[in-house]
Amino acid sequence: MSKSILLFFTLLLLTSCKKDTPNNPENDAAYYPGNDAAWETQSRSSLGWNEAALEDLKTFLRQKNTRSFMILVNGRIAVEEYFNGHTATTAWQWNSAGKTLVTATVGIAQQEGLLRINNSAAQYLGAGWTSAPPEKESMITPRHLLSMTSGLNDQYELVRPATLTYLADAGTRWSYHNVFQKLMDVVESAANQKFETYFNTRLRNKIGMEGFWANGVIFRVYHSNTRSMARFGLLALHKGKWNNEQVVDEAFFKESIAPSQNINPSYGYLWWLNGRAKHMVPGSQATFGGALVPNAPAGMYAAMGAEDQRLYVVPEKNMVVVRMGEVSDPANPRFAVSGFDAALWEKINAVIR
Repeated sequence: MSKSILLFFTLLLLTSCKKDTPNNPENDAAYYPGNDAAWETQSRSSLGWNEAALEDLKTFLRQKNTRSFMILVNGRIAVEEYFNGHTATTAWQWNSAGKTLVTATVGIAQQEGLLRINNSAAQYLGAGWTSAPPEKESMITPRHLLSMTSGLNDQYELVRPATLTYLADAGTRWSYHNVFQKLMDVVESAANQKFETYFNTRLRNKIGMEGFWANGVIFRVYHSNTRSMARFGLLALHKGKWNNEQVVDEAFFKESIAPSQNINPSYGYLWWLNGRAKHMVPGSQATFGGALVPNAPAGMYAAMGAEDQRLYVVPEKNMVVVRMGEVSDPANPRFAVSGFDAALWEKINAVIR
């Protein structure tokens, strides 16, 4: 046998061996669950995870008032746990983590030509939707609402014209603000239908989510079971793609998970971004050095809501992590970013490393 033929068969054998390795996450194609209850799993032993550390993670989750917790790898379930009577079918509130659902819906409306995020928001909301001077109001675009840079006064939680007073020119000040919910009105106006109807047909139903929007104390809040949040995380992991359909325009999605302005580079379009040189947090104008969650993967982007509702998307590990539940520390409740994230990632890292 010639050396060239021998080399060919050697390479073929090596390629075949690698391809046929069972449960190797590096070789598994991206998996999307169907719309039924079936969902493929990924064995933790095949991932080389520390099974002993998983028990410590579960103990931590119980102690921190968690109701449900999931980890997907390549779309497959590696961990799925429920606590305190919570089940796979129990609906729970996303709180501000649901802002990212609004982002995706705005992106879909733009790709359908119904709106443009750089147009004046008044084009969709009508003049006088704020109490700002007309020339200042006209400066505010949906993009400013997506990036939390409307310049409107953030003193009040309720969103109505009387409370939306001018504080700074749009684009010059970052402030975590409930005014984002006006984006739902933008979509309703542009699509000429209820936001929930548009959301359900263009996003929820396409990826097999179950859930509903309900009026909260301050704004409409999304409720779903844990797997539905994981489905959205999987869509986010693949930059808006589900199976063979680009549900959310890829360019828009990538824009959503990049810094939306220079004031707080750890914030995209209602997504929190890890691994940046500095960050700001809700309710403060202070700037802090370093990443949001220093011990979490640098490329992580996250949907974060009150009472520690969390959806972490980790591209470098093909991973999605979901945490739903009550506030982890009732004595120190925070909106969005909190010390809970670093404590949780300490436990996760012990399992996956």
